[in-house]
Amino acid sequence: MTEDFSNGKRGAIVSPDPNKVRITIRLDGDIVNHFKELVNKSGGGNYQTLINDALKEHIKNQNESLESTLRKVIRDELHEFKQAG
Repeated sequence: MTEDFSNGKRGAIVSPDPNKVRITIRLDGDIVNHFKELVNKSGGGNYQTLINDALKEHIKNQNESLESTLRKVIRDELHEFKQAG
């Protein structure tokens, strides 16, 4: 029996997340291997998701650092202002 795929449609099995953007990026091999090893150690998953999560965490930490710095500057300036006035 021969299978007839003439009316078949090719496409993704799972629809991509509409919030994700497909890009092409070149990374060092050791970076990619690191994330692939993490996936293998955890028993499965997607190394690209781990890279995405690491980038999100990095951005979050940068924003928190900026917030902490701004708070310190404002506190210091208010303290000097109160002492002068």
